[in-house]
Amino acid sequence: MVDLTEAQKEILQAAGHQLVTGGPGSGKTTISILKAAKIAREELKPGQRILFLSFARATVSRVLEAIDEESAITREERRWIEVDTYHSFFWRILKTHGYLVGFPRRMTILTPPNEAIALSAVRSGYKAAKNLSDEEKVEKRAKEEAERVRLATEEGKICFDLFAGSVATLLHGSDKVRALISTMYPYIVLDEFQDTSADQWRVVQALGANSTLIALADPEQRIFDFIGADPERLNHFKADFAPTVHDLAGDNHRSKGTEIALFGNDILTGNFRQKEYQGIGYAPFESNPNQAYASLVGQVLQARKRLVESGRRNWSLAILVPTKKMTRMVSDILREPFGNVPPISHMAAVDMEGPILAAEIIAFLLQQRGHDGCFDEFVELMCSYFHGRGGATPTKGDMDEAARFRKALAKWNECLAKGRATPGKSVLQGAYAVHQAAAALTFTGDPDADWVTVRGVLDAGACQRLKGIAMDVRNVRLLERGTQLRQGLAQDWREIGGYSNALAIIRQSFVQEHFATAHKPESGIVVMNMHKAKGKQFDEVIIFEGWPKRVQNEVVGNPDRIVRGNVHDGAMTQARQNFRVSVTRAKVRTTIMTPKDDVCVLLRAAPA
Repeated sequence: MVDLTEAQKEILQAAGHQLVTGGPGSGKTTISILKAAKIAREELKPGQRILFLSFARATVSRVLEAIDEESAITREERRWIEVDTYHSFFWRILKTHGYLVGFPRRMTILTPPNEAIALSAVRSGYKAAKNLSDEEKVEKRAKEEAERVRLATEEGKICFDLFAGSVATLLHGSDKVRALISTMYPYIVLDEFQDTSADQWRVVQALGANSTLIALADPEQRIFDFIGADPERLNHFKADFAPTVHDLAGDNHRSKGTEIALFGNDILTGNFRQKEYQGIGYAPFESNPNQAYASLVGQVLQARKRLVESGRRNWSLAILVPTKKMTRMVSDILREPFGNVPPISHMAAVDMEGPILAAEIIAFLLQQRGHDGCFDEFVELMCSYFHGRGGATPTKGDMDEAARFRKALAKWNECLAKGRATPGKSVLQGAYAVHQAAAALTFTGDPDADWVTVRGVLDAGACQRLKGIAMDVRNVRLLERGTQLRQGLAQDWREIGGYSNALAIIRQSFVQEHFATAHKPESGIVVMNMHKAKGKQFDEVIIFEGWPKRVQNEVVGNPDRIVRGNVHDGAMTQARQNFRVSVTRAKVRTTIMTPKDDVCVLLRAAPA
């Protein structure tokens, strides 16, 4: 049994609804697991489970790992604790009872990339978001929502954005379904409760009518305002459920022996002490790309050396950056560092819409179909890539590119129908050559090798768009040993002698991967933006932000900063919370990299 504080002991003994608050690493997860095990021993009936809900698969993985490592919990007790994401839990309810809110009996999930494709017709009728009036933005959102509902009710294609609201309506409208869930899950733990949206809160209200709720929250870690997280959510919980409130503030179990948590708390106030914080390092760099990236590579190599020499098993190092663009830029630098530095092995946690759709193109070419219309299907997948890779915010350039390819295909087919040669200057000539080259490949039956071979054909071809797709697909990591995609492709080859079902396999694999909970926490080096780090923990963290761009010593731009433009604008509560979350992901050390001549505004003394 771990040594418990008095506050943690009180949580174990308390009955009824509970609200447990505390900062990063304060032990909220650990005590909730011990609480769940105690309930399992003393209160559960046969067939019942304790449900632990979290937003991210990474957090689920961390919870599962913590359960496995907790020696005070028996094997039998572990089986009574069910850990899941909100999305997965909601989908299970909808699959069984969705007909009660107007959905068809047969339903499929509309993944984010395919949702973007499905909504492309609506979105193509509007200018870029930044150029829309308030009235146009409202109109666009209404049309998008109407199309989501139509896809769900008429075609049975349910996007993630409809999950929470639909489940809330279902649970509030059906006493029987609510009773079924509470009978199976009499106790429910709600992780990262401060980030629940309005629809998720409605679900919680319904669940709490019959089940006992234990909410875990950090009021200073609310970073999902953009999806509807309400700063009053904890007060809502108190008002509705009158829980016993436990405050673990001041406890730090994640980074014991350091002052990382203390530094994180000081970020919130802007009042820093003069002496160094143990576990916090600073590495200012010169404001130009070459020196900035050279400094970063140097810090990464030093951190990796420290972790290897520490003897830590499955060590982890996160490079956290403010923007999605920087994630890709940093990843590219690590793949090809300056000078004689060899490539640095890492994983980049980029938005997956583009890589997923790029992977569908690879899968299509693996199928090697030669029927009439095969090239048409190939071009249509390329158009889908452009429609979907931007997710909810496609660029006008991508929309225009898809339209350009479709127009070129119509002209291409018109020429073929009339027995004429295809246009020599068509944008499709390079794509057609790649398609033919892939069709002529001889595969080995090794999914990894064959996948890389097809990717190489795209990369070596004359079509610049397909070269970009080949680069994007490198971010797909589903071919690792034991994954659904790898197993599915291997089985397809064994049964058929080819990859005839590759496209269907990859689409199903991505859906399964989204809901998978047996997901190992990150190890090695990972690059991600700061938002994606929430709920995760690493041995070391490097926070690397952008720098001002100057022309003749005049600043002409200041992108990719922790605070936009690196200018002080009021209290900046959200920015401080985001920065604190990133800093406190580390167990041992956080290194902050900021330009020497324009230090991050949040690291300066608070203005008078």
